[in-house]
Amino acid sequence: MDMTRKTLVKGMFGMAVAAPLALAGCSRGSSGGSGATNEGDDTPCEVTGYSPYAGSHPGAFPAPGDRIAVISPSATPSQAQVDATVAGLEAWGYVPVQGKYVCVKTRTLAQCVEDLEWALADPAIKAIFCVRGGYAASEVMDIVPLAHVAEAGKLIIGYSDITVYHAAWTTAGLPSIHASMAATFMDLPEACVESTRRLLAGEVPSYRVARSPRCVDGEATGVLIAGNLSTLTSTLGTAYDFTKTGSPYILVLEDVAEDMQHIHRFLAILKHEGVLAGAAGIILGEWTDVPAYTGDYDGSSRGGTFASVADMIDR
Repeated sequence: MDMTRKTLVKGMFGMAVAAPLALAGCSRGSSGGSGATNEGDDTPCEVTGYSPYAGSHPGAFPAPGDRIAVISPSATPSQAQVDATVAGLEAWGYVPVQGKYVCVKTRTLAQCVEDLEWALADPAIKAIFCVRGGYAASEVMDIVPLAHVAEAGKLIIGYSDITVYHAAWTTAGLPSIHASMAATFMDLPEACVESTRRLLAGEVPSYRVARSPRCVDGEATGVLIAGNLSTLTSTLGTAYDFTKTGSPYILVLEDVAEDMQHIHRFLAILKHEGVLAGAAGIILGEWTDVPAYTGDYDGSSRGGTFASVADMIDR
């Protein structure tokens, strides 16, 4: 991500921003009972304006007519997702170029690495748009040298498992865009689509998010390090651990379809590694499709009894 101004961010909208809150964007929810529940997925959030990117990498943003690599350096997307991404980028005025293995069902790890290395090395490619997340980004990034990322100096766009690449880009001193991928061109609200379109063009949005009773007042400035909780946890201790850059950071966390026991475990790891205490601010994004308590876990642990992710952060 990148150094930014004082603004409020919601995870689904993208890159950028120092936050005036230590805890934002979370509403109390429960994972008890049957089925899955969402915590904070209806949190009102609006873009209040845009300002030109003022960081140290203005050349990282593609211009109309530039070529953008369309790859999936994580799980394999459907052809419909690839087609929607290509059509969407064309409608925005870019020239999308598909990676050789973007939608090959039987592709290997080496082929995923090849697509990413091509996108980084080809001077005609100005940015990298990931079609989907899923799983396997860490395996790819364990092979691709950080030096290749730094030398390329290109934006990468995505979220979920793409958190691994955000970690690598931040460690390499580069901005990246935490935003939806193929869904941007398939089923997202227009406000989300417009935010991503303008971010890609170098216009950084400011946000207003409805206040939660659990919010903690304060101001924080730093590098925004953001992403999927379970994936972010897997980057700790790696060569691309973006909590170890030495710069102040604001931590943004979200996850989907992860049960409360696992969420608690991942947060405990962040606590023990000093990641939570080291953050200048913490913002919670959305916690969706949280499964009901199952087996011998009833929401209780050594740290207390938790009915929500916000409960865990409070402790």
